Amino acid sequence: MDFEALVLEHHVGLYRFAMSMSRNEADACDLVQETFLRWAERGHQLDDVSRVKAWLYTTLFREANARRKRLLKFPHQDLQDVEAELPEIPAIAPQGADARLVQDALLRVDDPFRAAVALFYLEDYSYPEIADILGVPVGTAKSRVARGVAQLQQILTRPPQTTPANRPATENRPGPDTRTR
Repeated sequence: MDFEALVLEHHVGLYRFAMSMSRNEADACDLVQETFLRWAERGHQLDDVSRVKAWLYTTLFREANARRKRLLKFPHQDLQDVEAELPEIPAIAPQGADARLVQDALLRVDDPFRAAVALFYLEDYSYPEIADILGVPVGTAKSRVARGVAQLQQILTRPPQTTPANRPATENRPGPDTRTR
C-alpha cells in the first residue's frame, strides 16, 4: 500500500482517536506521527492488507498507553517548577581533579542521575537525546543532569574519611596505660 495514500486516508481518524486518548493537541500529533513511523518501519510485515486500519489504531493505542505508563513512572517536571528543590552547587569546583578521581566519584552518584550525567558529559549527548535514551521528558533529563552534577560535586568536595588503614602509624599504637603488666 502506498504510504502517502495511507496517511491521507487515516490521519484524520487517527488524530481524533489520539486526541480522545491524550486530550492534548501536541501529544495527539506525536502519537499519530509515531504510529505512521511504526508503519513505515514495520508495515511490510502485515500480511492481510484489509487489517491496516486495525493495525494503525492498535499501534496508536499501545503507544498512548506506553506513554501514559511512562508519565506515571517518570512524571514530567519543568525545571523552573523544581528549581527550588535542586541542591545548591558551590561556586568553586574542586581544582585539579583527575579523570580517575571523577570517574570513581561518578560511580557513587545515584543511578538515575549517574546515567544522565555520563551521557551529557562523557558522551556529549544533548538534553533531548538523553531524554530519548532514558525514555523521560526533556525537563526530567535536565533535572537529572543538574542533580547528578550537584551530587558529584558534593562527593568531590567532601573531605576524605579517615579509616584505620589510612591513619598515621602513631595513632594505631597502644598508649602506655593500655599495656598489660
